[in-house]
Amino acid sequence: MEHIGTGLVSLQLREIIRAQIEEGIYPPGTAIPPENELAAQYDVNRLTVRTAIGALVYEGLLKRVQGKGLYVLGEKMNRDLDNLGGFTQTIRQKNAVPSTRILTKALRPAGNKYALVFGIQPEDSIYYIKRICYVSDEPVSLEEVFIPHYVVPKLEGIDLSVFSLYEVYDFYHVRPKQARQTLDLAVLEANDARLLGISCEQAVMLFECTSQDENGRVIEFSRNYTRGDKCNFTVHFQK
Repeated sequence: MEHIGTGLVSLQLREIIRAQIEEGIYPPGTAIPPENELAAQYDVNRLTVRTAIGALVYEGLLKRVQGKGLYVLGEKMNRDLDNLGGFTQTIRQKNAVPSTRILTKALRPAGNKYALVFGIQPEDSIYYIKRICYVSDEPVSLEEVFIPHYVVPKLEGIDLSVFSLYEVYDFYHVRPKQARQTLDLAVLEANDARLLGISCEQAVMLFECTSQDENGRVIEFSRNYTRGDKCNFTVHFQK
């Protein structure tokens, strides 16, 4: 445990935490220790810690999430994606309240199928994420997402109920540029249908999407099972 004396002012503590973020000790999207742990680690009072943290929150380096703690935001990028965007961004543009519940987040071998999708070896690691997407607390879709480990190596430490995947890509300078999406109809297994609040006989819209970055790498493959009674979609054509 590091000890730097009770005379430490909040400015010094702020710069120590900033340096730890810049050095990758606390990567973007991950939590830093709570205030009481920082106070004990540096032998200062909670007010000193709170002042230092408050300055970093004001600068946009940290994000305070009620009931969860303090998270590193990292550097933001500007991007122009036309209509390409994730669930959170799309719903916010509709002036609704998006949220997600993570059911599974695991690291697994790509296997032959996803090795072909991503252009990697079957033994290479990919993340598998399964989550429920809500709009104003109403379940609207069940989503499965596959991401190669090398795209966001620290994803296991990031709380995806706090940050959207597009925010995570921003943190790690991954720029989604284009995607190919297909639409079909499907029925869910009983357990998955129950999560969406529908019967297993009710058809859902199945969107499969393969996303690439600006260098042409496939960075994400997703399946989204969406309730047709909760969403409608508009497609624009042009010559």
